Amino acid sequence: VQLVESGGGLVQPGGSLRLSCTVSGFTSRTFSTSGMSWYRQAPGKEREFVASISSRGVRTDYADCVKGRFTISRDNAKSTVYLQMNSLKPEDTAVYYCNAVTLTGMNYWGKGTLVTVSS
Repeated sequence: VQLVESGGGLVQPGGSLRLSCTVSGFTSRTFSTSGMSWYRQAPGKEREFVASISSRGVRTDYADCVKGRFTISRDNAKSTVYLQMNSLKPEDTAVYYCNAVTLTGMNYWGKGTLVTVSS
């Protein structure tokens, strides 16, 4: 199983980025029944929760610090989850990780993509 994040980069404060995480090695059923999340880890800090989405995309949850600015979504046909990030702030600078939790409790992580918010 591989989770591959993409879409990170350097952006100015106030700008936007869309991260993608594509999962391979899952059956389509496994992906469509898995909860997907984004986490991030800033330099010198612990990894923290950013956003999650339920298997059918009905329920989403966000960390307070990103509510109203970030949107998580998924395309089960493409085995991909997205994180649209708007109104980015320097404090959003971090490595962003994709996480999948299957119905059987298996937990998978990607290797991360770096987001740098700086002028």
